[in-house]
Amino acid sequence: MSNDFKLTSYDYYSNRRDMEVISSIVDALKKILEEDKKEVQPLFLKISDNLIMNIARKVVQEKKKTFLIGITGESASGKTVFVDNTINACVKSKKEGIYTVIRCDDYYKDTSKELEEAGSYEELFKTGFSFDTPKAINLDLMKEHLINLKNGVEIVSPKYDFVTCKSDPDGDVKKPAKVLLTEGLYVLNEGLREIMDVKVYVFTPLEVIKERWYKRAALRGKTGKAADLQFQDVNKTAQQYIRPAYEISDAVINGMVSQEYIRKITDKIFVTLKNMDL
Repeated sequence: MSNDFKLTSYDYYSNRRDMEVISSIVDALKKILEEDKKEVQPLFLKISDNLIMNIARKVVQEKKKTFLIGITGESASGKTVFVDNTINACVKSKKEGIYTVIRCDDYYKDTSKELEEAGSYEELFKTGFSFDTPKAINLDLMKEHLINLKNGVEIVSPKYDFVTCKSDPDGDVKKPAKVLLTEGLYVLNEGLREIMDVKVYVFTPLEVIKERWYKRAALRGKTGKAADLQFQDVNKTAQQYIRPAYEISDAVINGMVSQEYIRKITDKIFVTLKNMDL
């Protein structure tokens, strides 16, 4: 009976201390978010009620578990830039095992044959072909790779060429890490979002998206009528496949913020956690 009492007592005080630390983290993060709201271009446009609590709990009680963050948004909304800026702001060391990035763009299916047969992007789009639906991407393979990484198994991601539409299955070796970041058009679609620990949506005004999109399309060999046809499809399919993710996301991020401001916010968060001696 004495041993049982000691075990119960230990668990009680251990859990009590955890809850005190979690509560302190939540209060500190809420303060940072309140300050962010006052900015002309705040980083956070929406935060779900339980996100802060869940993050604090994972930081305190699940330190050894992999943390999978899914980041989506419309084409040219700034997903890739946001991920890269966040990594540059957050990661002070290049040591392996800290983070791994899986990009939806790498998983486009090989359509080089279709492009060759059509003769040009414009003719390909006239057939009704679309690069902007979930069917254009091998989401099943991407999900399999994400689950493997969460389970500590390294993978080889494919590599896609946006000019030739060729997919190379022998792309880059990706190793398991403490934080997994996956970004792309459909990472929060049904079938994938269930495995995410945090779901993030990057919101950017449509006029900004359009300007960015056309500049990137030119770099990928799409100009003139071909670019116009694809952008019409991009806007139409976004309404069906991407924008609904806004409602189910844990956080909505402003796609207009600078790397400098992202660094400012992340530095505040890291200093807060460091002062708590976690």
